[in-house]
Order: sequence, then structure tokens, then C-alpha cells
Amino acid sequence: MQSDSGHANFRCYDVPLLPALCNPAQQLLWNVKINLSCHCPLEKPPPPLGLSFTTFHPERREWAFNHMTVHKTTGALYIGAVNRVYKLSGNLTLLVSHDTGPEDDNKACYPPLIVQPCSEPLVSTNNINKLLLIDYSQNRLLACGSLYQGVCKLLRLDDLFILVEPSHKKEHYLSSVNQMGTMYGVIVPSQGKDGTLFIGTAVDGKQDYFPTISSRKLPRDPESSAMLDYELHTDFVSSLIKIPSDTLALVSHFDIYYIYGFASGNFVYFLTVQPETPENSLSSSGPSNDLFYTSRIVRLCKDDHKFHSYVSLPIGCVRNRIEYRLLQAAYLGKPGRVLAASLNISAQDDVLFAVFSKGQKQYHHPPDDSALCVFSIRDINARIKERMQSCYQGEGNLELNWLLGKDVPSVRNLFPVPIDDSFCGLDINQPLGGSQLVTGHTLYTESRDRMTSVTSYIYNGYCVAFVGTKSGRLKKVSLVADGFFVLERKHFWSQTVCHVSY
Repeated sequence: MQSDSGHANFRCYDVPLLPALCNPAQQLLWNVKINLSCHCPLEKPPPPLGLSFTTFHPERREWAFNHMTVHKTTGALYIGAVNRVYKLSGNLTLLVSHDTGPEDDNKACYPPLIVQPCSEPLVSTNNINKLLLIDYSQNRLLACGSLYQGVCKLLRLDDLFILVEPSHKKEHYLSSVNQMGTMYGVIVPSQGKDGTLFIGTAVDGKQDYFPTISSRKLPRDPESSAMLDYELHTDFVSSLIKIPSDTLALVSHFDIYYIYGFASGNFVYFLTVQPETPENSLSSSGPSNDLFYTSRIVRLCKDDHKFHSYVSLPIGCVRNRIEYRLLQAAYLGKPGRVLAASLNISAQDDVLFAVFSKGQKQYHHPPDDSALCVFSIRDINARIKERMQSCYQGEGNLELNWLLGKDVPSVRNLFPVPIDDSFCGLDINQPLGGSQLVTGHTLYTESRDRMTSVTSYIYNGYCVAFVGTKSGRLKKVSLVADGFFVLERKHFWSQTVCHVSY
């Protein structure tokens, strides 16, 4: 449980239904990776004066809520919790509950004991939900947990009936990390064909077992033997990237935390936070609090099974010479007419809202000073295109020390390579990094009550953001590129009782 890191760790027994957010025009506000970070007393806290809630709570108070997603057509809510997956109606009536734990397990058992006997001592272990995704094309729910090295289930959306629980191959084990806020997934459907699942996850030093990022098959047939296999896996090239053991020798606490992910256009994106790796051979074996962290945006082409299109650039924003570089949360939305005009884009373009804490230190206990920023996906793609062009022209290095182990110089191509907006790399490519910051527009800052989550919707051409804070406040903010208007503040629980962020 982590109450102050920006990761999604939950120990709260109630999810409030906010009437202001739940009319049909605002249903998408629930389609946020819910971040509840609560320390709750034995007695149930009363709602604030003037507010009334409909609530839902699990059978046991310590079985925290981890993730939530809302079906975009039916409005049904699916909640991934410790030891349970729930299906609720729009008014938080329980429709179906599916048990996922606890079970006897030991993190040292690899392969897990459901595949072969394990000599390690077994203890009753909770199953923390780490991933909850709706596969709309096949009417099913993908739920992945922390038990048995991170196996997943495919559940039928209607009744949460188990369609399949693949567990007999090493590809079926995503990660044994039981910490929230470390894994994210994106499903890419294909019309009339099998879909693809992109997964990014922390590996907690087990780089030999788990790739940090991979793309996997999602066959339409749940009984297919290829379920969750890598899209491509040969001795020479695969649909995955692993953290080299040399990197862990260099930076003992190195890992990559996947905070958010989405698909836009022909690409899949992940937002990550990771320690910086030194440019020389000096190791960093001190505590993780001494490390500098970098938030990065990673982009891959949807159809790139060889990961030649992998590009990673640092991302953040600046106001009054203060850098905000520690990513807390993000949300892909639309800008609306007013904000779009300020950003010189179309109202139908995709934009990324992101919350950052100040600086690059103390990622696991970030500063309260935080900023809400916006990035147009068009601008992000332009920066990535510029980076690829400079690489093919032989300028500088590949700047991906954590993966390559050293500064590898770019090599100028003998023949001009046309790099357009849909360029997905060549077979000669290495994954590409960069050091030039992708800088967003800073819309709103908060110096004392750290923002921990964000979502948005459009009202009469205006983009309205909802940001949740560490102390349990929800702020409703109308956004334009050169300013903001705080329309409303709500405090759902006393700070001395429970910390909640949405």
C-alpha cells in the first residue's frame, strides 16, 4: 500500500457515486483509471454536509479497489479489486462478483505452482488486480493479477464467466510485481482479425522472466493455443524489450513504471517514469530516493511486431522556471473548440492531459507542488519525427543508455530515407531515445495539495478537467491554453479520515 506516491494503491471501502458526474453527457468521466488511495478507520466516515452519495464497498475493507473501467455503450462499471472483479450498474448496484483470490502462492515459485510443484513455502496470498481492460470486439474483459507470476483471465462481460485462464507457458506470466501503478495495457483491435495487446510493466529485478514492454496476441477464439503469445518471437527478433542485466548492475534500483497508455492514429503510446542511467560506467547503488527520475513518452507503431519503431522521449512542463517532471497521472481526451483554438489544432484532435509533480527526485514520495499540463498528440508526433530525422542524418547518439548500455552513435544512412508522419522504422533500426524535453502547456498549478489524477470532458466547446488531489479534493477546472478557471471544489472526506483521488 502506498498512500503518497501517485501510484494507484487502494484501501478504501467505498466508491462514491457523484451525481454531477454521472449524467449521460458525463459518463466518460468514469472511464478513468480510478486512483483511490485511502487509509480508512473502522468507522464509516459521514459524507460532507450538503452532499449525498450512493456507495458500493467490497466484502472486506482491506480488499482495496485497484482499477475501474466503464463500458462505453452499456454504462456498466467493472472494478478490479484485491481478490475480486465486480460488475456494477451505473447506480452502483452489484450485478456480478468474480473471485480471484486469495490463493496459496509464493513469489519465488517460477513457473508457478499451478503449472508444476514448488518447493518454496506456500502462504495464503491476496491477488491484486493490476490490469483491467475491455476487449470490445470480442465482448470480454481482460483481468490480470499479481498471483502466480501475474497470470490473466478472460471473462465474459455479461456474467464474468471465465472464458480462459492461460497459465502453462512463460508468455502467460506478465509480472510478479504486486505494487499498483506499475503496469498498463492497450488493446488494439483489428477488423475481422485477431487483436493485439500491448503491455508495459515493472519487473522488480526479474528481467530474465519478464519483458518491460511487449506486444501479444489476442485471438478471437479464447481457447486458441496462441493466446497471449508474443506477436513475434524468434532467436533474432521479438515483439518485446527486456531490461538488460547490465543496467541493474549499473543502477541497482532500476525499473520502468508504466503510468498510462493509449492508442491514437497508427500508434500506441505509453507514459513511464524511470530512473536516469549514468552516461559513464559509474554505478549507482545507493537508495532509490537518491536517484533522478525521468518521465518519458514511448511510441510504437501498431503493426510493428519487431519494435523497430520504438522511440522514447522525456516529457514534462515548466512554469516560472520550475520544472514539473514526475508524472502522476494522464488522460487522453479532446480539447474542445476554445482550447483547440489556443493550441492551433482541431477540436477533434487528440490531446494528452498529464499531471506532474515538481522536480525529478523522490518519485516514491513526490513533492506536493504539481502542475496540470496539456500536450497535443500532433506536437508529440512532430517531436518524435524530428528525433528520427536527426538520427537518420547521423546526428548525436541513440540516447537509450538503459537498453544499449552505452552511448551508441547514430549512423548516417547512405541513401536518403523519407520519414513521413507514419514512418515505422527500418530493419536496421535500434530502439531510439532522446534527451530533448517534450514540453507541454502548463494550465494549472497547485503548490500544497498534490494533484494525483485527471480526466476531462467537453461542455459547450469548453474543455473542463476534473483533477483529484492527495487530500481527497476534486477540482473542476475550465481550461484554455493561457489560463484556467476553477469552477468548483469538493472535499469528499476529511483529510484526517481518508485520502481519496479520482
